[in-house]
This record gives sequence, C-alpha cells and structure tokens, in this order.
Amino acid sequence: MQAKETLFADLVQGRAQQFQVPLYQRTYSWTEKQLAQLWSDILDQVDLLETGEKASAHFLGSVVLAPSPQNEATFPRWLVVDGQQRLTTISLALAAIRDHLAQSRPDEAERIDEEYLINKRKNENDRFRLLPTQADRPHYAAHIRGTHEGQAAGDNVSVAYRFFRRKLVEAEDPADPQDVLRIEQAITSRLTLVAVTAEAGDNVHRIFESLNNTGLKLSQADLLRNYLFMRLPTRGELVYETYWLPLQASLSNKELEQLMWLQLVLDGDDRVRRQDLYAAQQHRFEQTEVREADIEAYVKELHRRSMHFRRVVRPDEEGDPAVRAHLRRLDAWEAAATYPALMLLLDRRERGETDSAETARALSYIESFLVRRTVCRVPPNNLNRIFQSVPAQLPLDVPVADGLRQLLSASNRYWPDDDELREKFRTAPFYLYGRPEQRKLVLQRLEESYDHPEPVDFAAAKLTIEHVLPQSAGDDWLQVLAEDATDGETPQDVHARLQHTLGNLTLTAQNSELSNHPFDRKQDLLHSSHLEMNRRIAATDRWGAREIGARADELAERALALWPSPLRGVGRAERSRDWQLVHQVLAALPHGTWTSYGDLAAYIGSGAQAVGNHLAQTAGVVQAYRVLNAEGRIADGFRWAGPQPEGEDVRARLNADGIHFTQTGAADPAQRLTSSDLALLLADPDQEQSSEGAVAAGRDGAEPEEETRAERFFRQLAADDTPETVGAVRTLLARWEELGGWVGYGAGQVTTSAFLMLGATGLPGAGIWPLVLYPGGGRGGSAEVVFQYLATREPFTDRPLRTELLGRVNGLDGVDIPEGKLDLRPNFRLALLEKDGNRDALAETLTWFRDRWIGRDMS
Repeated sequence: MQAKETLFADLVQGRAQQFQVPLYQRTYSWTEKQLAQLWSDILDQVDLLETGEKASAHFLGSVVLAPSPQNEATFPRWLVVDGQQRLTTISLALAAIRDHLAQSRPDEAERIDEEYLINKRKNENDRFRLLPTQADRPHYAAHIRGTHEGQAAGDNVSVAYRFFRRKLVEAEDPADPQDVLRIEQAITSRLTLVAVTAEAGDNVHRIFESLNNTGLKLSQADLLRNYLFMRLPTRGELVYETYWLPLQASLSNKELEQLMWLQLVLDGDDRVRRQDLYAAQQHRFEQTEVREADIEAYVKELHRRSMHFRRVVRPDEEGDPAVRAHLRRLDAWEAAATYPALMLLLDRRERGETDSAETARALSYIESFLVRRTVCRVPPNNLNRIFQSVPAQLPLDVPVADGLRQLLSASNRYWPDDDELREKFRTAPFYLYGRPEQRKLVLQRLEESYDHPEPVDFAAAKLTIEHVLPQSAGDDWLQVLAEDATDGETPQDVHARLQHTLGNLTLTAQNSELSNHPFDRKQDLLHSSHLEMNRRIAATDRWGAREIGARADELAERALALWPSPLRGVGRAERSRDWQLVHQVLAALPHGTWTSYGDLAAYIGSGAQAVGNHLAQTAGVVQAYRVLNAEGRIADGFRWAGPQPEGEDVRARLNADGIHFTQTGAADPAQRLTSSDLALLLADPDQEQSSEGAVAAGRDGAEPEEETRAERFFRQLAADDTPETVGAVRTLLARWEELGGWVGYGAGQVTTSAFLMLGATGLPGAGIWPLVLYPGGGRGGSAEVVFQYLATREPFTDRPLRTELLGRVNGLDGVDIPEGKLDLRPNFRLALLEKDGNRDALAETLTWFRDRWIGRDMS
C-alpha cells in the first residue's frame, strides 16, 4: 500500500483511465452545506493565486483506491473505496466551468472536458474518467455529456451541478470579479488529496474504517490551548491562573476561538481562515525558536484583547455613550464580518493613538458602509475579505477614522455614493433584501433622525414593519394606483413596483389593525401614532406613487445625513450590479418554474421594459428564456441573445424544462415565481422570511399584562377566517402535540405565526419544523411548507425525502404545489383543513415527518 499527497489534476490527467465507484457505495449525498464550504475554500485559493502569495494549498481529504477487477494494462481502472463524494463534486464543478465557458471560450471548454472529465477515444461508460454508482450514473453522465438540459433537477448530482453554475454567474460580479480560469486552476492545482493506493491483496475496507473512525473532534481553541500549555513547563500554572482562567471564564469556547483568530488577523495575517487557526498559529510560533516568554506574551496579549472583544459582543460594557450606541447597532446588525476593524479601533484607542470621538466617527463609516450596501442591494459575500484586510491595509499617515474611510472608499469595496442611495430609496424593493432585523434597524434610525422630544423606547415598543400600500391591494387601492400608472403600466404593475420600496414602509405597533384597510382608515391610526414618520404619512390626502416617491426622497435626505458617504475620487466600480443580480437569480430558477419581466423588474427595482431590453441584448444569460410576460406567454418579438440553439424553439425548451401550458397557451400560473419568490432563491435559508422575521418561542410564550402569543395568533386568525377554519387549526395543533411536537408562536405583534416544532421546548435552533401557519391579514390564513429551510436540516438535506414530503402535502384535496417550488416556501390555504379528509391526511404527513426526524441518526 502506498500513500502520497497529490492534486486532482495529477490524479486524473495523463493517459486514459477510470475511477469506478463500487455499487455497494452510498449514492452521491453532498448538500448545499458541504458545497458552500468547498466553494468558500476554492475562492480562498483563487485569492492566493491572484495576489501571487506563496501559501499552502487547501487539504481536501483522502482518496482510497484499489485496482478494479476490470483493470487492463492499457486502460487502468481503479475502485474508489473512499473519497467518491470529493471526486464527484470536483468533477461536477469542472463540468459547470466547462459549460460556463462553452459560448465565450469554446477552446478552453473543450480542454477542460478532455483533461479532466472524459477519455476522448473511449465509448459508452469507458468514456468517463469518473464512473459513479449505478443509481447516480444517468444523471452524472447527462451532465458530463451535456445532455442534461430539460431534465428535472431532483437528484443530488443535478443539485450540485446547478449550485456551481449559479456560483460561477455570481463570480462575474464586476465589483469583486473572480476569473473563471483561476477558479479552475484553484480546483485542479490548489486542492490537495492524500491518495492511498492499495495492492490487490490489501484489506481496503480496514483502511477505510480507520480513516473514518476519528472520534470526537477537538475544536481549534482546544488544540491551540493544549499546544500553548505543553510549551509552558515552568510557568504554565502561573500563566493559567493569571491570564487564561479569567479569559476562559469571560468568553464561551466559540468566542475564545474567534478571539484567537482575530488576534492572528490583527497581527497582519489577513488570509487566515477560522478553520485553519491552529495550524496558522502553530506555524507562526515555529518560524523561530519558541521560548516560554513568547508563549506567555501571546496569552497575556490575548487576555488584553479579550476586553475589547467583550465590548464588541457585549456593547453595554462600553463606557463612552457614542461608541456604545454604534457598537449596539452593529451587534443588532449581526455584523460579525466587521470584527477585525472594530477590534483594531478599540485597540488603537487603548494605546492612545485615537480618542472616543474619533473612534465613534470611524464606527459611523463602518455602519454607513453596511447600511448603504444593504439599501443598494450589494451582496454581502465579500464582506469578510474586506474587513479582514483592514488591519494590514489601514493607512498609517492619516488619523484612524480618515484612513478607514479612505480604505472603504476604494472601488473594489463598493460603498454606494449619495446619488445611488437616493435612487435606491425610490426604486429598490428594500423589504425583500437583507435580514428582517436589519430592515427594521434602518427604519428605526430614520425615525430617530426626527429628534422627537419624547423619543420612542424601541426596545419596549415591539414595533414591526408596515406596508402603507398593502402587500395585497384591494380595488380601492388599485383605483388610486391607476391614476399614477405610466408607460402602459397596469395598476398591478405599479403595485408590484412600489409595495416593497422604502417610501412605502414604516414602523408600527398596530400592524394587525392597519392590515389591508383603505388609506383613510389607516390615516386615523397613523395620526395617533407616537412615531413622527407615521404622523407625516397621515398628513397626506392620498397614498399613491407620487406620495411614495416624495416620502422616499425625504427619507433619502435623512439617510445621507445619518450615514456618511464614501470619499470621491478614490475609484469607483462600474455599476452593473442590478443586472448581475438578474443573472444570478435566473441561474437559480428551479426546474419547472418561470417568472415574468414585471416580477424580475420588481425584484431589482427596475422597469419591465428595461429588463426585457437587457435580456434581448445580452448573450449568455442562463435561463433567460424562462422570463415571460405577465400572462405567461412568450413575449412578442422574443429572440435568443447570441447564437440560437440548433433546432430549438423557445416553447419546446420551456416544455423540456418542465413548464406546463394551459389550454389557452399560457404557462401554468402555479409555476410562476413572484418577486418575493425570487428573493428567496438567493436568500440565506436560515434567515426567516416571514414579514416580521418571527422566531418560534417556547410552548407558553406568555407575556406579563398582555394576551399570550397563542391568544394573539388565534385572535388574528379569527379576524380573517371562518369559525370552522379556526376550529380545524386548533384540532391540527392538538394532534401535533399528541405526536410529541409543540407549537411555538411568533414573537411579533404583526400578523403573527405558529411553528409546528420538534425538539427542545423553547430552543428552536435545536429542533426542526415542517410548517409555519400564518393568519391571513385580509386574505385568509395559510400554511407555509418550509422546503428551503429543511434543505439545511438533517435528514431532509436528502432531496428525495423533501420530494416525498411534497407528494404527501399534494395529497390534500385542493393542494397542488409544483415540484419547481421544492427549493422555496410555498403555501396552501388553512381553509382547506375544514375537510376531515385533509386534516387526517396532513396529520399522517406530520407523523411521517416526525418518524423521519426521530430516525435520522439510525439511517
């Protein structure tokens, strides 16, 4: 048996050969969680390639190979005893790169195919460098041959391929571009493997057993602590009692690990990753002879910096009011990416290189950078890299705050300027982007800017976000909007364009009372509000496009004063992010779904005509043909941008992609994705997308001197639904509790929610939920099936399990959720539960769900 370190390129390149996954191996099972981690590792290596830094490659894992019984001298074949998940994933990533380049650089696409994926002169199964198990083989073969277009994407192989196609589209971001060929280079020559090659008589299964029987994994902090105190033979006890014990008592193990990583970053290592903390710190110590004094100095410095870290994660420990206010807002924003910069500022202040006023000014630039990017819909995917580079790149010849502003103003950081902020206040669907708490914080700061003589206690007020023009507009509202329609717009188009913009959003504690009422009814409630922004809305005579635009302009001017602008002349990136967002969301469209020009325009804050023009004039936009007009028809004059696929007609392509057409020739409206659905496609699955970002509370959830959360839920449900529906919901929840589940009610005062929970009571993060029930807010209550959330929770990371759940839910009479919405959060009306058969069928489905979850560790 031989073991050696190798690269993917060295393993598969050269003469014709094949790596066969034995039939007894499990099928390909990586989910988006593992894919996302690998993608992050790949981009880290791309960064190193682009900067020319000589750093160690990323270790991907081991591959155990044994000669195949079908081995031939002229055509070596190997059994993949261990490592098939890694090899399959890398092969699919390279297939995605090949297809991404096929139109623009066909020569490179052909090279990738022949070097890594196929044996050019072989036929049938011998053509594939990697041959998966029989269950995975048809899907894998279709992607390697390029014949997968139109196939349903329900298997994990197809999910992985689509993941990489989507990420490659994102990598073309003009403000933070990643060269696709650099990505290929990182995959093939910067990801290392240990290849264990067995002889014919070796017990490869024993090797596999020993490689995978690793026991309980120590954290990076545990490993580093052990390393430190092993090298303190004479002073270990003193150092432990003086510095380490107080340090360990003041921070959790996770926080301690984060602090250790931050110390490396603050000392200038702006490329180190959290998961490489132990190896990186060990390497730094061992570059020179390690003395006890060096180890002691490190622990002492860690203890000193822990005081700064506590202020970052517990802002109330900060003494200066202005600095404390900024730290509180950044903590509420969950701005962990900014920690290197925050720690640097607090360190400089302690050293006397700046004061609290200068520190607060610097913090205002960080806050502005985050807020402006969120309002202008700049993806947060490069925030970690931006702020991790601050300690090493901060200019030393200017005051700290000025240096930070200069650094963040550089073009590759993308800090939106005043003109763009004004435009996005008017046009961007702010409500569909960022975390719910971030949206609320922006509106809270805008309200505070009015300097009301009796300011609101936001911590106690329990305010929620209200759409003044409601999300579901009745005839009264549509008549007002018809007066403001331009350029052939319908009232529905105006509604879609404006409903989620900042000019139409406010804060209120009376969301359920405001609901979908006409404006004159809302005026009365808003006039009595303690919030100045609501009184100003109530002072207007009507509420339509003109008023929403005027309010957006007023709020934008306040925003400019609250959140400072970047410096001019440092260098700006060309603004094409909105179109990049279009490309990304179209690449993410699930099989069996379509969207409209209006939905896409509302999602990015543009116009339907502009979206149509862009798609018609831009070659290579993945799945652009799946954008139809509002009636679900192919637009008049539709043409392929770039070379038309040979013999391809767009209707045939849509049929192949699982789009069904009605007898009138329109695409099935049930398969349409609205602007809200599109927002979910690129959202973090762990960010709850309910209107209030409600989080399941404990079983009781009672609040002193108020109705309980359960009472609030049923009061709001009864306001919209019949007594029969309310009774059916009570029966369903009772049956869920009989199954061992519990009901967690939403924390918001708005249209609240009820989570059907499994797991520790009061600890939703430790459990799982299949459904969330919502009162209707004027439209009738609904049950949301949280497929997108379940895709990150075992055992439902397995797509076939989610597909089975979809089939069971569709067994209810009146429910027909398309398979294309298996990556989203579709819903059905609670009124359907009035039927005894539907209640029984849903209870059986919930029993099945519980049994799968309980048995997750036994499979």
